[in-house]
Amino acid sequence: QVRLVESGGGLVQAGGSRRLSCAASGFTLDYYAIGWFRQAPGKEHEGVSCISSSNGSTYYRNSVKGRFTISRDNAKNTVYLQMNSLKPEDTAVYYCAATVRGYCSGVVGQYDYWGQGTQVTVSS
Repeated sequence: QVRLVESGGGLVQAGGSRRLSCAASGFTLDYYAIGWFRQAPGKEHEGVSCISSSNGSTYYRNSVKGRFTISRDNAKNTVYLQMNSLKPEDTAVYYCAATVRGYCSGVVGQYDYWGQGTQVTVSS
């Protein structure tokens, strides 16, 4: 059974840090590009970061550049999102998603598998 499971969410004060994990089972992440998306209440999904499968290229939305870092550990079949200097506007449900295309995309419909999401709440 193909699954993506996010963990690491929670309540954090502004300026704090959290590390999200996206663990895959039922398939090997090596060949997939992995994206992190988030959805705040009343808003649509927005792409946060992505790491490609081929050369490990990484991408970030402007508002998180310099604060978030995406990485992958293929041996653990897991992708991480390290979030530092968190702001209240980072509050959202964070999802990881995998696309067999191998290259990053900000388009939700181009991802084949999705996790269930993990809530991150940043208090001011």
